[in-house]
Parts: sequence; C-alpha cells; structure tokens
Amino acid sequence: MSVKIRLKKFGSKARPYYRIVVQDSRVPRDGRTLDELGIYHPIEAEEKQVAFDADKVRKWLNNGAQPTDTVRSLLNRKNFSL
Repeated sequence: MSVKIRLKKFGSKARPYYRIVVQDSRVPRDGRTLDELGIYHPIEAEEKQVAFDADKVRKWLNNGAQPTDTVRSLLNRKNFSL
C-alpha cells in the first residue's frame, strides 16, 4: 500500500477549495481518506490560502507518506521543510 498526501476537491466549479488529506494512492481523488491535515483555498488572499497541522504532516511523513508535487509546493510556501 502506497500512502500519499494529496488534495481532495470541494466547492463548485468556479469556486473550488481543497483539503490536504492522506489517502491510499489507489483510492479515487474524492474517495475515503485516512486523515485530514489542512486546507487550501486558491481564491483567498495569499496569506490565508494554505493552513495545515504541521505536527500531523510531520507524523505522516515520518510514517512514509509521500506528498504530491502540488502539496510539496504548498508546504514549501509556508516554509515547512520536508
């Protein structure tokens, strides 16, 4: 089983927002999650776009979860070292 930290889409077509979640890589994008780590609002002001629980993210990374490229860039935007 490969575990990924990735985005799960919510909202409407013109106003999307995402949750940063931990999922099995074989599960569909909007399927069952193992844990929710934070949120990403691409339409909000720059300082309010990304919020996440750093302790949970660190725990999942230590347990072998791999972030997607998009999630990696969002974490780097908040100066979270991987």
